[in-house]
Parts: sequence; C-alpha cells; structure tokens
Amino acid sequence: MTDNSHNEASAQLACDPAELRGLFLFEKLTDEQLATLCAMGHVQLIPAGPVFAEGDPATCFYVLLSGTLVTSRKVGADDVEITRTSQKGVYTGAFRSYVGERMPQVYTNSMRVTEPSRFYVLSADDFSAIMHEWFPMAVHLLEGLITGVAVQREAIDRRERLLALGSLSAGLTHELNNPAAAAVRATASLRERVAGMRSKLGMVARAPYRRDTLETLIKLQEGAVEKVAKAPRLDPLAASDAEDELSDWLEDNGCHDGWRIAPTFVQAGLDVAWLENVKDSVGTEILEHALRWLNYTVETELLMNEIEDATTRISTLVGAARQYSQLDRAPFQVVDVHDLVSSTLLMLGAKIGPDITIVKDYDRTLPKIPAFAGELNQVWTNLIDNAVDAMGGTGTLTITTRRDGDCVLVEFGDTGSGVPDEIKNRIFEPFFTTKPVGQGTGLGLDISYRIVVNKHHGDLRVESRPGDTRFRVLLPIAQPAAEADPSVTAGD
Repeated sequence: MTDNSHNEASAQLACDPAELRGLFLFEKLTDEQLATLCAMGHVQLIPAGPVFAEGDPATCFYVLLSGTLVTSRKVGADDVEITRTSQKGVYTGAFRSYVGERMPQVYTNSMRVTEPSRFYVLSADDFSAIMHEWFPMAVHLLEGLITGVAVQREAIDRRERLLALGSLSAGLTHELNNPAAAAVRATASLRERVAGMRSKLGMVARAPYRRDTLETLIKLQEGAVEKVAKAPRLDPLAASDAEDELSDWLEDNGCHDGWRIAPTFVQAGLDVAWLENVKDSVGTEILEHALRWLNYTVETELLMNEIEDATTRISTLVGAARQYSQLDRAPFQVVDVHDLVSSTLLMLGAKIGPDITIVKDYDRTLPKIPAFAGELNQVWTNLIDNAVDAMGGTGTLTITTRRDGDCVLVEFGDTGSGVPDEIKNRIFEPFFTTKPVGQGTGLGLDISYRIVVNKHHGDLRVESRPGDTRFRVLLPIAQPAAEADPSVTAGD
C-alpha cells in the first residue's frame, strides 16, 4: 500500500529479507518473520519530493533503506525542519497505528526526500496487526505508556488550570472587594447626608424665607452640582492650600467650624470667588444656613459619584472576567488580541502589583484573528505570571503587538534576570521548571506552546539576556476554522 501523495514515478522493488535483517529495527526477527514482512510490505523507490503531509490520515509505515529523508512540522505559514537523516533503519509515518483509536491516526509531521530514496513500506493496518501478533506484551506496555502519559498530562493540565483559576479568583476577589467596600461606605454616608438634608429642608420650611430667596438657593444648588461634575483633581499640597483659604473665609464670614466643610467645597471645585457669589446672592443673614445646605448638596453629589465609580469598577471587573473566561462565547471565534490581553491584565492586577510598570506598545490597526480565545487567555496568563516572577515583583512589563508577515505578533518583555543559555532549549519541555518544589509544575510553558503551535498553528519563541527577556507569540491572521486538537491535552 502506498501513500496518496507519492509521486507517480515511484517504483516498487523486490524485498530482500537479508537487507531487512541488517536494519537495527528488524535484526532480532526470525527468518519466518522477515519473510512475512516482505510478503505483506514492499520496497519502494521514491523520487525527490514530498511523501506525505502533516495532518493527513496515516496510512503507511516507512523504514529508510537508502537515501535521505527530511521531516518537518507546520509553524504558522512555515514548514520547520525537524529531522534530516540518511541513517538506514530510521522509521516514520504510521508508527503509532497499534494504539488504534485511542489516538488520532494522522501523520504528526511532513516527510520529503531530497534524492531518490528506497523505503520498506508497510500499510498501517498490517503494521498494527503484526505488532499485536508478534509483540503482544510490548504492545500492551506501549499502549499503557502512551495512553497513561496522555491521561497524566491531561489531569495535570486540568490541575494547572485549576491552580491558575484559584490564583485569579483570589486576585479578582481582592479587586472586587475594594470598590464594593467603598460603595457600602459611600451608601451609609449618603443615607446620613440625605437625613441631614431632610432636617435642613424642615428648617427652611419653618423659616420666614422669601420666595425669591428660595429660588436663589435652588439655583445655587444646581450650580454647585454642575461644579462637582467639572471639579479638577488637585494634588495634596494644592488641596491643603485651598482648604486653608476657604476655612479662613468661612470663619471671617460667621460660619463656625468652617474647617469641617472646607474640604468638601474644595473637592467639589468651589473656591472663594464662588462663596462670595453665594454671599452676594443670599445676604449675610442666612449665609451660614445657605452654605451648610449647599454643603449637604455637594456631599450628596460627591458620594453618588463615589458609588458610581465603585459600581463601574465592579462592572468592569465582571466584564473582564467574562471576557477572560469566554463563558458566554463560542470556543473558536474571531477576536481582537488587544481585548484578550486587556482582560488578562485586569484579572492579574493583584498578582502584578503596584511596583511593576506596564508599557503597552499596541498596533491598533491589526486585524482580528480566528482563535480559541479562552485558551489564548491562558497563554497570556502563563507568560505574564512568569514575567512577574522573573522580576521579583519589581520592574517593567512591556507588551507589544504588531504585524509580522501573515501573523499577528504579541510580545511580552520583562526586565528580569533572564533565561540562562544552558536551559533555554528546555523551558518548553513538560515538567521542566526552575522554581522550588511545590511552587511550579513545569507545565505553564508546555501548555502555552501546545496551545499556540499545535492548536493555532502559530509559533512561540523566546529571546533572552539579563534585563531583557521577550516571549514572542505568532498567530496566523487567517486559518481555517479548526476543531479541538487532542494534542493540546494529550500531547504527541
């Protein structure tokens, strides 16, 4: 049986059991077994060119007899070479067919030959049957190993995600608690101010105020509310100077304990000139009552603003959590990477802390891309979390987006100590970690790599030197709508 992608110029040749015995793969087989291999399979001369493609159904098992083969895997729009060899006996193709439906029976890489090359070729079905008949114990052990590793990795992946979720939940709880507590405090204060306003309203109703005086008070009240909406934010020193100035004016104009209400007026953007206008409008006889009435109005407005700010913050955090988790969205969708990164940064706010400066160098003209959004958020989480740990909680995190050929580039740079050259090639290996026992599973980068490379057909690279480490994620701008790739959880 030959693969569909073989060149028509391929030629089938005689199979020599003696030649097969000379290969390390078959050297322990009996004469009868070697004869069976020749009867079931065949030798094929394949001209230079492609033999099979990654992702196609795995139909044949290939063993190199002479020539040169090259295997590669797709990374974005590029084929990245993995192996180039002329060693006799090297095998590839459907070498996992004996596992059956427990794993997807597709070619895990592409193969081409650089010169006319001879292969021993056996169909996947025949290879599976021979393995089960000749080596039943070995097959059971291999099946157990392959499926066991897959189950173990899937379980640890879930554990890794649960640990990340727990950390994010703790951070989100902390972030939500602050505005929620502020809203509760502001609501309690607002209730007191409203009660005070009702009391003042009763006093106004009993007092012999003229109609035009009341109308003037109402206009002043409306003006104060407008001033609150436009009030500038003063630095502490400027605010203190303004409070002293207002306190002096209030005391000079018969408003006892004026220092108590001066901070409220300053926060609302009311100055001495505005107070003089109040004095000219209502006269000195009811000035103090008018100012205290206006103080209640201003305090009420400021408290409502505080409640609005707090609840808006809560709404923003809940929206970020929804965006991060993608609970109400399809797994595969067209997304803006900036939205995903923003939601992740909000979710990791407590982890990042105040001593890390975040620099965003975004190219907002980037197109949206098809992606598994929830899983990309997991990639951002792992990379940001590693960057924060590398910087020890202090430094600069730079997030850059730009176009790189047919891909969108998302780069995370940190000012930490860097990745040593001797371990740079190992950081994407499963279970490899430099953290102390119990502080890391060594799966964060492995999971990220599989999500980016296996599931999105992109690339994940690292460039590092002390003080400048950059993890670069490349994601194709256009790709066919994909189904879930079991390799992201099971691995190869």
